Amino acid sequence: MGSDSLSSSQLLVPANSQQQCFLRRTETERVDKIEKSKNKEIKHDPRLSDVLKLLGDSLQVREMEDGASDVRKWEDLDIDILAKIFLSFDVFELTSGIAQVCSTWRLACCDPLLWRTLDLSMLKSNFIKIPLEPYVYVDGRSDKALTRVLKVALNLSRGSIVTLIFHFNLYVSDDQLTYTAERCQQLKRLVMPAWNRIKKIGICKAISKWKDLESLTMPSIANPPYLMEEIAKNCKKFSELKIMGPCNIFFASTLATYLPNLKVLSLRCSMLFKDALIIILDSLQQLEVLNISHCLLIEVPQPPARHTVLKALDDSILEKASRLREFLTCMDDTCIMCQRTRHDEGLMRWYKYEEGLWKVDEVRSLAI
Repeated sequence: MGSDSLSSSQLLVPANSQQQCFLRRTETERVDKIEKSKNKEIKHDPRLSDVLKLLGDSLQVREMEDGASDVRKWEDLDIDILAKIFLSFDVFELTSGIAQVCSTWRLACCDPLLWRTLDLSMLKSNFIKIPLEPYVYVDGRSDKALTRVLKVALNLSRGSIVTLIFHFNLYVSDDQLTYTAERCQQLKRLVMPAWNRIKKIGICKAISKWKDLESLTMPSIANPPYLMEEIAKNCKKFSELKIMGPCNIFFASTLATYLPNLKVLSLRCSMLFKDALIIILDSLQQLEVLNISHCLLIEVPQPPARHTVLKALDDSILEKASRLREFLTCMDDTCIMCQRTRHDEGLMRWYKYEEGLWKVDEVRSLAI
């Protein structure tokens, strides 16, 4: 038993009421001393202070209900109650301090209820752009911080994670992605980080572990066939895809070849070629929901004519889309998101806009 636990002799409560009061005061001082010695992240977290107060109140109520002879101990609180309280904390608070308080709190932090979703969407890499591949250099401390969070979170989760969310500006390495994939093989939804440091072998190895994957949000990729083929081969329940980037004829043809049973597709706020849209509508016969809201719709006429930006969908597109359960569009000149997509030429620079705006989607199941 840890140093902050009571020995069997300490658990013996004297019959004398004065001795009881002394023991209670001693135990309270001991708990206060332990809490003061915890790491600084816990010490200065006002939300954790609120939890400590709440737990203290709960223990006081229990003492009154059970009689004055019980000794007050933090570990007396039920694990399921602790787990429900810890639901109000994010992954960084859970991994940086709460799980380190005592063995009981760590056990509560392993509750599957806390780990249905591993949300790292607040964690961004500290990086600079460079002219050579992978075109970014990530600060070592930033990399170590991500590795530490992943290791602690994945150890606590014990394979319970079904939704994994990365920030689009988080530059995950092959090793970090593979380590994650091996420890959350029940994954059903993945929101991918930036591709820069992830190689073909890394993502393919990860996808091969995620047999239950149903939904993927990803940045656009220059060579999509190998990824889509890996998904088709390993993820038989796959049905939802969101692309954060241009969708051209090559990409659309790849979807038609490898993911013909796709049911939900979002291309919002991206450059979308009209011919690619036609391929999607013609070839993805199982498609039920298509979101092209705020897209920059490009028509490529015969040379030497120049590309044109369409202001509205023509009747042929609308007729093809009429079979869909939902066809979500917005091409309004007064819409701020449409304006931003045009200004960014169909390749959204999300870092310029409100924090968290990239998480929005008109398709509820794809919003974060």
